[in-house]
Amino acid sequence: MEKWRAFRNSPRYEDAKGGVVKKGKNLLMTILQIILIVGISYVILSPVIGIVAQSFFSDADSANPMVYTIPIEGTLERYTTVITQMDYFRTLGNTLVYTIALTLIQVLICSMVGYGFARFDFPLKKLLFGCVVLMIVIPNHTIMLPQYMTFRSMGLMSEATPMYILTLFGTGLRAGLFIYIFNQFFRGLPKEIEEAAFVDGAGTWYTYFRIMLVNAMPAVITVTVFFYSQLFRIPTDMLLAKRLSTLQNNISANLKIMNVRIQRLYVDAGVVLTILPLLILYLLLQRRFIEGVERSGIVG
Repeated sequence: MEKWRAFRNSPRYEDAKGGVVKKGKNLLMTILQIILIVGISYVILSPVIGIVAQSFFSDADSANPMVYTIPIEGTLERYTTVITQMDYFRTLGNTLVYTIALTLIQVLICSMVGYGFARFDFPLKKLLFGCVVLMIVIPNHTIMLPQYMTFRSMGLMSEATPMYILTLFGTGLRAGLFIYIFNQFFRGLPKEIEEAAFVDGAGTWYTYFRIMLVNAMPAVITVTVFFYSQLFRIPTDMLLAKRLSTLQNNISANLKIMNVRIQRLYVDAGVVLTILPLLILYLLLQRRFIEGVERSGIVG
């Protein structure tokens, strides 16, 4: 007893007590963080999990009120049918060609403009950069109608040409954001890199393509993942998203399935097949994508 009283009155007792309290607080905060992360993840992923699960439902599962997430009589018939109805692999190839071509043009043009704003001084530079920021602030929906009317008057509404024209001139969807990302990234790179290249006899274009653009790969990855384009009436067989929008009508017309609940199961399978390439791309580029967002200074 005397030893316990002596220990309790000693500084070691206070240190031990403080250590236990600190560990308890850290454990409690860890538990709260895990609960919060799991809760938010469930809210975000719950619809996706539901779509994936229902894409494997059989007709009996869809009619069974006891089946919610895990099918009892799972089937792959939805996927085999949807692959045929969407002409999936050919449409996926067309989508990849279309998207990769636009992405390469977008990355090239926006990176050049961002590099120009970051490294060169020229008349009306601040005014022009203000226009770039204005492109970010103004919602895309406010300029869709003028663009639609312009290209319709040119007879280009049934093809992909409008997207190529807008992208080539640096005015495509989210072009302002992409230019800003590249500008912020190039401003963060030390000028000594270019100075060393110039000393070695490299020209401006060589320095840009072989040195600066190579160092800007995180920003390139960020822009690539961000990029999307679905404004104009592009032919249905070019994009998976267009095929998906007509899938339910095709199911009812071609397969004579009039039950809306069954039709939705096929649509769920189509949704999974549509987002699968995007999910694979993100998983492959996740690390560089996050690095590009951090180094470009984009928040919120």
